Amino acid sequence: MTVRNITNEILLRVNRDGASSTQRVQRSVLRSLLNIHLDRFPQTFKQSIFSLSFNLGAILAGTLLAVYFGIFSLAPWTLAVYPGILSMRGVIGGLFSGRLSTGLHIGTVRVGFTKNTRNFYTLWRATIVLALESSVMLAIVASLFGIFFWGINFMDSIAILGVVTATMALSLVFISPITVAVSVLSFRRGLDPDVTVYPIISTVADIVVTACYILVLNAFFSLSYTGYYLIGVFNLVFLCLVLYILSKDVREEEFVKTIKESFLTIALVAFIVNVTGSFLARITEVVGSRPEIYIVYPALIDTIGSVGSIVGSTATTKLILGTLKSSFSSIKQHLNEIGGAWAASLVMFMLYSIISSVTQGMVVFEFLRFMVLLFATNILAALSMVIIAYAIGVLTYRKGWDPDNFVIPIESSLADTITTIALLAALTVIGW
Repeated sequence: MTVRNITNEILLRVNRDGASSTQRVQRSVLRSLLNIHLDRFPQTFKQSIFSLSFNLGAILAGTLLAVYFGIFSLAPWTLAVYPGILSMRGVIGGLFSGRLSTGLHIGTVRVGFTKNTRNFYTLWRATIVLALESSVMLAIVASLFGIFFWGINFMDSIAILGVVTATMALSLVFISPITVAVSVLSFRRGLDPDVTVYPIISTVADIVVTACYILVLNAFFSLSYTGYYLIGVFNLVFLCLVLYILSKDVREEEFVKTIKESFLTIALVAFIVNVTGSFLARITEVVGSRPEIYIVYPALIDTIGSVGSIVGSTATTKLILGTLKSSFSSIKQHLNEIGGAWAASLVMFMLYSIISSVTQGMVVFEFLRFMVLLFATNILAALSMVIIAYAIGVLTYRKGWDPDNFVIPIESSLADTITTIALLAALTVIGW
């Protein structure tokens, strides 16, 4: 039985039994779907290939990074903060897409763009507040790292806060509506949002965030006081919007719960991503400005993060539906999803090596060495992320927390750090 057939069965039963039984019917039918064990590997592999193929778009983000690499040399913090902005945007997008996917499965979010549920709009407003919260947290921790490791001063700290906040706010305008559209369209077409949404959105987010970051950096460094003024006004409008939302939703239980549970995640991620920035700076010292590494870098971290999100999201949905026990030994019942996602990621890493090699005119020996470099990075990073994503889902579920507030946000930021460390390790061992 295919996903499309399952979806059709849901609609038929809802029409027959009435809208009030929607949630019960979805739980029953989806439980049957998730128990189709033998079909899960090829199904997960095919859907993973489809969703991970969007990570090819991250090559565009990497190309932007390589083309505008000069602007990242204007201040010591610009390149070091870049992975942090990608990761924090991934945290917000991961939380949003994870909650949307689960909501579509269990019926707390409707399949539509308008006239959605109260939970949906509460979640949307919470992501706006979290965007500002994460910007401030990232800037504070980046400033502390910068003082000790990057040689920045107080004025640099103010600049980091302004640039990061403006980048996050500007990207929010584009990414949130796209996330909703992808979630709804995936569900309508019989695809599993747990497998498709985050991998697609993470790539779109990387492109949008990279473009927004370069735009804000250009305004900051090229327009002088005019740029400072524009960034300041934009951030002030963003702050007023957040304060308005807080005044309206401060007593909303689900809103407060999302903010509280996400605060710990954001604080943890703020530290992790600055470690990533420090390792990226170290990679820059090793490879210099060689474009082939920077072209594939966003695609690498996206793909490993997507593997973690597929493993974590499918496990989370199974836990909530009761088809997977909340124990580490039950990972054996999840091997089809793990294998399908990992195999798809290896295919994508091979494609990245081909694309980067062709665009940079590598000879055969250089291409083979580059492909081995990326495969080594994949094995080190993907294995780690599979274990981490599954463990986070099980542990948070055991504690009675909402796994969607933790799994993708934490694993996506850890994926950036682990992939960067794995790449540095592979570069050191293989040489480049």
